[in-house]
Amino acid sequence: MAVESASRHTDHDLDSVAEARARARAARQAQAQLAELSQAQIDALVAAMADAVTPHAEALARLAVEETGYGVVADKIQKNLFASRRVYEFIRPLRTVGVINRIEDRKIVEIAEPFGVVAAIVPSTNPTSTTIYKVLIALKARCAIVISPHPAAVRCITRTVELMAEAAARAGAPSGSIGWMKTVTLEGTQELMKHRDVAVILATGGMGLVRAAYSAGKPAYGVGPGNAPAYIERTADLRKAVRDVITGKTFDNGVLCSSENSVVVDEAVAEEVRREFTAQGAYFMNAAEIDALGSVFVTPQRLPNPALVGKSAAVIAQKVGLAAPDGTRVLIAPLPGVGREHPLSIEKLAPILSWYVVRDWREGCERCIQILRYGGMGHTMSIHSKNDDVILQFGLRKPAFRICVNTPTTHGSIGLTTGLDPAMTLGCGGWGGNITSDNISPRHLLNIKRLAYEVRPAAPASDAGAVSRGAAAPALPRVPDRPAPAGIPVEALAARIDQFLASRGISHAAAREPTPAAAPHATPVPFVCEEDVRVAMKAGRTLLIDERTIVTPAARELGETHGVFVEAGGPR
Repeated sequence: MAVESASRHTDHDLDSVAEARARARAARQAQAQLAELSQAQIDALVAAMADAVTPHAEALARLAVEETGYGVVADKIQKNLFASRRVYEFIRPLRTVGVINRIEDRKIVEIAEPFGVVAAIVPSTNPTSTTIYKVLIALKARCAIVISPHPAAVRCITRTVELMAEAAARAGAPSGSIGWMKTVTLEGTQELMKHRDVAVILATGGMGLVRAAYSAGKPAYGVGPGNAPAYIERTADLRKAVRDVITGKTFDNGVLCSSENSVVVDEAVAEEVRREFTAQGAYFMNAAEIDALGSVFVTPQRLPNPALVGKSAAVIAQKVGLAAPDGTRVLIAPLPGVGREHPLSIEKLAPILSWYVVRDWREGCERCIQILRYGGMGHTMSIHSKNDDVILQFGLRKPAFRICVNTPTTHGSIGLTTGLDPAMTLGCGGWGGNITSDNISPRHLLNIKRLAYEVRPAAPASDAGAVSRGAAAPALPRVPDRPAPAGIPVEALAARIDQFLASRGISHAAAREPTPAAAPHATPVPFVCEEDVRVAMKAGRTLLIDERTIVTPAARELGETHGVFVEAGGPR
């Protein structure tokens, strides 16, 4: 019986791989025809798709909730309409065919070329809205697209793409311009991403999937995790700030990766903010309840339990046995710190918030950085304040590329309540291991070639000959002399080196030690992010950690894979 089951599984994988190859080939054939369409033809088929899917926003939302068990129908309707109307209205006037720009003073003409076939990975948390968005931006850029649905959302994603493909075909799209996988397995998705006819990958999903996309050997736009903090500064409109945080966190039961995950509040207004949260439907858990929820909600891999993702606060409270009153909209866990000792400090794709009180904006700044480092680097955060100086300091200091001011992070980050480009794929830049920090639009699926006219003549060969015959050559701008660097005593230099090594969890003696084991007297490092692991790998050294060390999920995966970590006191 076990052998037969394994055989069926293998056959399923082979079918998925074969389908991926066929879909990629069909898309490549369509791509050649799609690239020849005029701007008017492209705009007509994009408009047809948006018009066709908009009336089905509610039906698709219901199908998504029914199939995946995640989220709220009313909020998914809003997301579907955001994609089919707001995103469409934003991309409608964009020029994506032929000459798209002339820079007269530099005599440059910019011409758009489609990137090529797009492999689009669609998640189960936002399945229908992400499908609408990705198909629209791909076709607007004259790129054929093949959708790989999440296995838990195949029906709702398939229905969405069917509606759009039928409308596109009626409007003149070449056959094969929009394809989708019907037999979905991990092997088939990997084959699609690696296929030679695929030019670029749009990956939305977990970190494992995003890493697979980046390792497929193709340009890829991926999305890192969120874990967005919301800082409430003492000058904020407190009632609105609380309303914004709850609105963002409860929207579709928190399944967007940019939804708020923590509240960081100034001590001067903390009690007032706490009362306001309670008045607006929040339930502050006690220590025992926090432990109970953390043990159920957070898996050993430090990920949210899929059985509770996208569920309402009331459902979660009932399943865990919390004494939350009727009408509770969000659960709040006051925590003393961030990291592995505090399970609920991770990204929580549900209406659950961690809570931190800080002395002032400087301490709030550091706490927000800690939260972002623990699974949200480069993504999103918010600040609620009337102090423009503090707001600017947050903009300058925070490792997040979307800092939403006085608005919910969920709505602000995607461009629903802000002027950001409307998008369902949000780049996290270098901090998050992504290729861009932008909200992804058709511009990211275009290659730009440039006609560059001469604006200054090249020096004639005769002038070069004159130089060789002794004529004075034009002088290059002289670089100003730089003062000689001041010396530093050897003892002081050695002390600085020892101080730096100690900050990285390794003594001077350990730095000279060729064995992978850390010196027994070395001090464990307090915090490790992915960049720390990469630096250690490049230097050929290890990192000493203990049970108090904060290790981001990405850092742990990379460090354990490459044997970078040495645990104080041996394995735990």
